[in-house]
Amino acid sequence: MLTAHLPSGYLVARAAPQYIPWLLPAALIGAVLSDFDMIFFHLVDNQSTHHHRYWVHIPLFWAVVAVICLPLLAWWDHLATGVMFFVALAVHLLLDSIGGGILWAAPFDDHLYSLVTVPATYGHWVISFVMHWTFLLELLIWGMALFVWYKERTP
Repeated sequence: MLTAHLPSGYLVARAAPQYIPWLLPAALIGAVLSDFDMIFFHLVDNQSTHHHRYWVHIPLFWAVVAVICLPLLAWWDHLATGVMFFVALAVHLLLDSIGGGILWAAPFDDHLYSLVTVPATYGHWVISFVMHWTFLLELLIWGMALFVWYKERTP
């Protein structure tokens, strides 16, 4: 996914059965946090390692963090916010699994699992992703998020 992580976080937050403060920020941060590794990818790593191989894109890492953090957040009466964060983060990893690949079996296997392979059919990888049929899923997520946002604002 190139652009749909933030609107997916918005949709995750809006799917909550009731309004709780901080759910939307938690979902938005959870939805994009993994891609902050792009700063390291471009500025430090010189793009030598696929950024989906960094620890912030490994599901087991986040599972361990969730097991540690969720009981603490429950103790501080912020369990719903923590769950929202981790659900949005899991959606991020699921969306990246469509065409980008995620290390679902790490550390036992170093294979990037994805549903489809986006071939490098154009000169730049971004154009290859935008021209691939999977980009329609991103547009669908954006459309759903805009629809939900619009419906919330109209009487």
